[in-house]
Amino acid sequence: MSKTKKKEEIKLFNKWDFNVEIRDFSLERYINLRPIIIPHSSGRHEHKRFWKSNISIVERFINRLLSPGFIHGKIKGHKSSYSSGKKIKTIKMVENAFMLIELKTGMNPIQTLVNAIENVAPREETTRITLGGISYASAVDIAPQRRVDLALKLIVHAISSVTHERIYTIEESIAQELIAASKNSQNSRAIKRKDEIERIAVSAR
Repeated sequence: MSKTKKKEEIKLFNKWDFNVEIRDFSLERYINLRPIIIPHSSGRHEHKRFWKSNISIVERFINRLLSPGFIHGKIKGHKSSYSSGKKIKTIKMVENAFMLIELKTGMNPIQTLVNAIENVAPREETTRITLGGISYASAVDIAPQRRVDLALKLIVHAISSVTHERIYTIEESIAQELIAASKNSQNSRAIKRKDEIERIAVSAR
């Protein structure tokens, strides 16, 4: 059996293949699409600097959903609809969300996730510069790896806000946000936040 044929047989959750197109070539190196069945690497890259790009992009999305405190830090007075730290439960939750995406769009949900990350990843942000006791904001370009990090962060925060404000399950919230972001729609809260970040950066040039 050839290596190519063996690679094509590996599918996420034995359902979706990794024949996915990355349109933004600057992010190609940092969106890992290595075929994997279960997105769980057991933290083998946890303490190695910059090795997070060697983790499957699906697992990175799942890990971001598991970040402790991201809901409580952004939306006060609300309880989490799922427990952080329960990775197997979150993996199943993402699998169900991907099934919803496939039913609603007919697309490979991995492609939907990649498109959403490409659209949400900001290209410019502001940083605080202090010079002679005077502080001011200045626009800076964003490194590709940080663009992916910010995209995942913005998507997860958008999902959490939708979950608490509307009568949706977390799976439905994940599916709706990823579909909207993949279409670059203003219905996506992550897209709105990305546009706001870039707008502030333009005014700080």
